[in-house]
Amino acid sequence: MSKGLTGLAMLALVGGASPSLLAAPAAQWATADAFAKPHQLVDIGGRKMNLYCSGQGATTVVFDAPSGEAGWNWFRVQPLVAGHTRACVFDRAGLGFSDPAKRPNTSENVAEDLHKLLAGAGIKPPYVMVGNSLGGANVQVYAYRYPAEAKGLVLVEPQHEDETSRLDRASQGNLNKVYAMVTEQNKYCMAAAQKGMKPGSQERMNCIGNPAEVYGPTLGAAVTLATAKPAYWRTSVDEWDAIKVSDEQLRKLRRPFGDLPVVVLTRGVSPYAVPGKPQSALNKAMEDENAAIQKETAALSTRGQQRVVPGASHVIHADKPEAVVDAVLEVLNQVK
Repeated sequence: MSKGLTGLAMLALVGGASPSLLAAPAAQWATADAFAKPHQLVDIGGRKMNLYCSGQGATTVVFDAPSGEAGWNWFRVQPLVAGHTRACVFDRAGLGFSDPAKRPNTSENVAEDLHKLLAGAGIKPPYVMVGNSLGGANVQVYAYRYPAEAKGLVLVEPQHEDETSRLDRASQGNLNKVYAMVTEQNKYCMAAAQKGMKPGSQERMNCIGNPAEVYGPTLGAAVTLATAKPAYWRTSVDEWDAIKVSDEQLRKLRRPFGDLPVVVLTRGVSPYAVPGKPQSALNKAMEDENAAIQKETAALSTRGQQRVVPGASHVIHADKPEAVVDAVLEVLNQVK
């Protein structure tokens, strides 16, 4: 593991954050400020979870973020969707402004928490569920467990139960090498957080970077405060370490979606490509397999579509937020 990699750079390497976020225009920071504080803190049984909703409509769009990320990850998309219907982001247990739980954020646990959260907040179905990466697996589990509530899915580079094994084979073992680096980085950052990440320290730069460049000064300060805490790293580490469990949970539930409206958005730019260099055969094999996996997910619905988003890497809502908004509005129009 290279300690010269910042936390954001490491996450970008495996798809948890997008380098393009670093170029987010200042005009969007005013919108981001709304995500810098807790909104509706709902007791779901001895602990509280943060929910932020805006907009009005008969159908509510619910967003779940990638691994280790809070609801603020959707700051470029949620406000645009809220111009058409009610749109909600939430913080998984132990992330953002939600209390930690005594169990990891597996997909089943997240679905159960989210179900209690929405009911406790009085947010009635139908829902269109939107998720990126691990969040994409979580919302699929939600749709399987609560089919009367989830009436549409927008899956943004969603985690698939066989993704890790298939992409590792396609990359001839390189993916698991990257994931091993992430595991080591997590241990390093957990130890640094427990010791105390001082402003300006190398540990803080390696693990957190400068969130103000991503989210602007107000939200960036909130992100910095949250992600410097040992509690954040404990949650993030536990969530990452439980991904195999989440995969197995999704595998056990896997079945066709019937006629559920589903749009799967697939990256057009590899997060593993070397900038300025021609695409290698190994990288092409991995990207072809990634696209094939997501095509299979879309094919589980008779109203499923896969859409490759040019110019977007793994975190499509960072690179091309309008593509996600368009997909959400398309699914909304199909909800009965």
